[in-house]
Amino acid sequence: MAWIFTRRANTVARVAAAGLLGTPVLVVFLLWLYAWSPLAQNMRYPVPQPVQFDHRHHAGDEAIDCRYCHSTVEVSSSAGYPSVSTCLNCHSQIWTQSPLLEPVRQYYFADRPIPWNRVHNLPDFVYFNHSIHVAKGVGCVTCHGRVDLMPAVMQAQPLSMGWCLECHRDPAPHLRPLEAITSMRWRPRPGDPAAEELARRYDVHPRTNCTTCHR
Repeated sequence: MAWIFTRRANTVARVAAAGLLGTPVLVVFLLWLYAWSPLAQNMRYPVPQPVQFDHRHHAGDEAIDCRYCHSTVEVSSSAGYPSVSTCLNCHSQIWTQSPLLEPVRQYYFADRPIPWNRVHNLPDFVYFNHSIHVAKGVGCVTCHGRVDLMPAVMQAQPLSMGWCLECHRDPAPHLRPLEAITSMRWRPRPGDPAAEELARRYDVHPRTNCTTCHR
């Protein structure tokens, strides 16, 4: 009597069953890897801007304070964008004929704001206030990275809920004196206040309940 299936059929059936069971696990694992990758978190990808602005030169070489361009960071939830007049405070006197500044001149004569593209774009359901973080001693570099080394600004941190909560649960390592709040190169030196002292000085009591960020 002839066999309907060969002996290899058992092996094929086992491999097929393993594939059917393992594929969902593999898909979930790959989705998990993607969710934690810089690609999914919009990290490390320079955002093009309507004006070529090199932070390495302005924030690095010239050591221009962040607050000169982002003037509302200490008083508002938004750090603010540099206006045309802010750019021309310097560039009406230097590099006045530079072709790189032609877009700035065009926006100025058209009486239009420069349409900067947002780099750190939180979802609408997330509330974040720049001023409270700055007032409590959290330096710009903590969230934005070394922008003084970036030709075009990119997102340096994941800005995920877990990343934010990690800091809120233990903010002390991220605190610094207010006079160094915008410094990209600041490091604690002997004689500087300890992190615990800074937390007491600035009355740091971060919350971790849901309504802190979801209002």
